[in-house]
Amino acid sequence: MVRTETPVCEFGKPAPDFRLPGTDGKHYSLNELRGPNGLLVMFICNHCPYVKAIRDRILRDVAELKSLGVNSVAIMSNDPTDYPEDSFANMKTVATELKFPMPYLFDDTQEVAKRFGAVCTPDFFGYDKNLALQYRGRLDESRKEPVPNARRDLFEAMKQVAQTGHGPKDQIPSMGCSIKWKGEAA
Repeated sequence: MVRTETPVCEFGKPAPDFRLPGTDGKHYSLNELRGPNGLLVMFICNHCPYVKAIRDRILRDVAELKSLGVNSVAIMSNDPTDYPEDSFANMKTVATELKFPMPYLFDDTQEVAKRFGAVCTPDFFGYDKNLALQYRGRLDESRKEPVPNARRDLFEAMKQVAQTGHGPKDQIPSMGCSIKWKGEAA
């Protein structure tokens, strides 16, 4: 496990288009997923301890953001050959067991992660209603261990995006396991 931090937000950068299969048997494109006030794209996986530690909080925030007109999507781009816990079959199991309120998509070629510039799990990309990047930061200050009453950075940022169209000027990077690229040693 290599700990990696996300780069700073490139405000206004357009979201790359994609069409990927979901664990629910459907295929999704960027425009089908956008909400009236924005879209949260998150790169996650099943095996990463950083993601496992915050899944409940991610699901809470996704549900609350939906009520603000911000849709969400989770994308898994790791190489499941070296990380079988991240296989499409296991993605389906996790999405079903945890009752994911958002599509969970499989980026088998890893091209979508590359186009977004995703570097780790979790990696959050918050877009406004025009699909211009407004947030690239952490979920909250908890990291792997919960911090009581932690400020909900991601939720507050996306709430601001939904209300004003602009993300916060100051953002703290997300941190997690590096994406497991094909052809890299496990």
